[in-house]
Amino acid sequence: MPGRCRARPPDQDVAEHARLINDCDLTHPIILSSDGRVMDGMHRVLKALMQGERHVRAVRFTSDPEPDHVGVKPEDLPYDEDPHEKRQATK
Repeated sequence: MPGRCRARPPDQDVAEHARLINDCDLTHPIILSSDGRVMDGMHRVLKALMQGERHVRAVRFTSDPEPDHVGVKPEDLPYDEDPHEKRQATK
């Protein structure tokens, strides 16, 4: 994209994703929404595919929970905070 400045080269992004895929733990199930979309665990899906697996452990919501954040940029999400502590403090 002309005029677009990247913080780091795309090959470093690919390498980081490869590391995340390699380091993920297939003993943890992926999480599926009620309609079967992957909500969490896409790196585990990719690792299983790369290893020739045809199945991966999964859990599926019967009804989807409300999102914790709506309309927030990924870089603004509070990853360092424990969302359970915030919920308990507001109850």
